[in-house]
Amino acid sequence: MSHHYSGPNFGFPQADARLDLTDLYAFPKPGDAGKSILIMNVHPSSTVIHPEPTTNEPFSPDGLYEIKIDTNGDAVADIAYRVRVSALPGAMQTATVRRVEGILAAGTDDGGEVVFLEAPVSTGRDAQVAEAGDYRFFAGWRSEAFFFDTLGAINDLHFTGADFFCDKNVCSIVLEVPNSALGTKPVGLWARTLDKQSEGWVQVERGARPQQAVFLPGEQQEAYLAGEPADDARFVCSHTRLSTLVDIYRMKPSVWQGHCCRISCPMTRAGLRPFRKMAGH
Repeated sequence: MSHHYSGPNFGFPQADARLDLTDLYAFPKPGDAGKSILIMNVHPSSTVIHPEPTTNEPFSPDGLYEIKIDTNGDAVADIAYRVRVSALPGAMQTATVRRVEGILAAGTDDGGEVVFLEAPVSTGRDAQVAEAGDYRFFAGWRSEAFFFDTLGAINDLHFTGADFFCDKNVCSIVLEVPNSALGTKPVGLWARTLDKQSEGWVQVERGARPQQAVFLPGEQQEAYLAGEPADDARFVCSHTRLSTLVDIYRMKPSVWQGHCCRISCPMTRAGLRPFRKMAGH
């Protein structure tokens, strides 16, 4: 899915580009039907109104990045993979990945069983991939896979024919997961970002299907971004595109047949697509 610039006025949640959810992907690992690839992209490398580079720091140390998985069809998470990032001297970062199941997966917390501890975050062309048992993990800057005439779209649909994203980057969180960790039944996926505030973790962005939030007006957009898929029916009256809610991408890992959240994805046979060099990045 594509979910770029879903903050107020085509901006970012909490005015923080690092918390902006841009994409969610799910597809079988090429050559290994027993594993799935889950990708959550965040942090566009450029603003869209008066385009200029965002921060060089890939992820927010005060943020929590989650992939939620519903295994029984009730639109409530039964499994969650949680990623926290720590800042290091020299503009470097490391990422810790935790897995949580059951009622805790539906909660708002950064706890869970550690899958990866302090894995390196990639800031250059070379992908630093961590391995732990049947899991593999990557986090860092990569080339933006989306293509769209964004400036034309926001200019009253006066399209220019130019791909706004052709020289842009995003920050990818990539998990290679054994299908046994997802179960044998169809599962639902969505992703969300949270910000640590004085009152605790606050959800600032979530999504699974393309461009849901940007079509909701004002307060409803805020309610959607802060809400849960199980409550999405409340938006049907104002947004006919949501008539098939909830906002979850559904798949069945045990019978993969080439399904993917989006056809294009930030991986090739050679691995992750390297980031594009840009001014300020």
